[in-house]
Amino acid sequence: MLTLRDIMTPEVVTLDPEMTLRDALEILTGRHISGAPVVEGGRIVGVFSAMDAIEFLATTPGVPDVASTQDEGDAEDPQEPTDMDADAPAAYFVDFWSDAGADVGERFRDVGTAAWDLLAEHTVSEAMSRRAAALTPDASVRAAADVMQRTGVHRVLVMDGTKLAGIVSALDIANAVALRRLDSRRYVYPGRSSHITPS
Repeated sequence: MLTLRDIMTPEVVTLDPEMTLRDALEILTGRHISGAPVVEGGRIVGVFSAMDAIEFLATTPGVPDVASTQDEGDAEDPQEPTDMDADAPAAYFVDFWSDAGADVGERFRDVGTAAWDLLAEHTVSEAMSRRAAALTPDASVRAAADVMQRTGVHRVLVMDGTKLAGIVSALDIANAVALRRLDSRRYVYPGRSSHITPS
């Protein structure tokens, strides 16, 4: 039986709850992952994913694209837009969700607007999910897949007592299936009466 210990990533990227959403997304982008546990004082307090950031941004009232005009008496010149890379780190994730909506996608991609600054003004603790699925290293991969299917999460924390031993994502399970590492017992897929035996 294939266990989480067999497929988990032992070196887990963690995030701080007080980190800005922008910084967190840059870390996820740099590591090519879509989510990570949030740790405070050695204790797991939640999980933050790119989807959490998208949902947060989608439900946060819009901000003006242009800074408010100054009072007539102000003689300062308006600030020119900064010359930043056209591909914002968060744009890496937008393509994963076709239903994210054009407005959310544009707000992630355009780093020269006040909307992008919104990501620097809010923290991970404001957007993270406080529910985290956790299993032991000896739990089966099938048990992890069942937890993901029932709870709608995309990753399971692998806990050895109170210690974070690793993380298993839905992609890790898909890779195990693709590499035919799962056992060949008959599977019953939810919502179907037929049994399918992996080849």
